[in-house]
Amino acid sequence: MSAIAPTVTLLCSGHNVLVEIIVLIIVGAIIGGLARLVLPGSQNISMTVTIILGILGAIIGYYIAGLLGVACTSGIDWIRWIISVIVAAVLVVIYGMVTGRRQV
Repeated sequence: MSAIAPTVTLLCSGHNVLVEIIVLIIVGAIIGGLARLVLPGSQNISMTVTIILGILGAIIGYYIAGLLGVACTSGIDWIRWIISVIVAAVLVVIYGMVTGRRQV
């Protein structure tokens, strides 16, 4: 018996892939900032790390939304973005725990 992994599309078909990747990176940077805003206290993390965690949160959030069956829409995928902000916030917390940086 072979296990068949579910097929998840990170990017919606029919869209310009290059444009969608660029938008994902730009919005991912914004998501990193939003993730810091939703966490209590201030995080002792540089903006560069925040942007990288936001981009990772956006990519992972898109993947999780795909696993949950969130379909691509012609407008803004609010559920995907909400999941991305939550994932980015979790990544900021994990980064703080791993590096030993405390919230102020």
